[in-house]
Amino acid sequence: MVLYGLKTCDTCRKARRALSEAGQEPDFVDLRETPPARAQLETWLERLGPALMNTRSTTWRGLSEDERAGDPVDLMLAHPALVKRPVIEAGDALHLGWGKDVQAALL
Repeated sequence: MVLYGLKTCDTCRKARRALSEAGQEPDFVDLRETPPARAQLETWLERLGPALMNTRSTTWRGLSEDERAGDPVDLMLAHPALVKRPVIEAGDALHLGWGKDVQAALL
């Protein structure tokens, strides 16, 4: 299991703590320190849809309308904080966020 997120993200910290308490120790990849490759982002976007883009972030609000209209993969490559967090790869399954549905699937 691999959890992609940001070290400073409260949701990512909650997910890591809950998984650890459940006896699972996911590998953690900080998206700022180790940005995903274009192909990986394209796969995530294909499987998770537009929800992958974090349009509630301060990074998103700081973008101009022209920048927001750009290619989502290019935006997430340039600004890793635009990836909604966490993205969790568990075998062939791919989960987004840390809602009750994701918790039920992984805990």
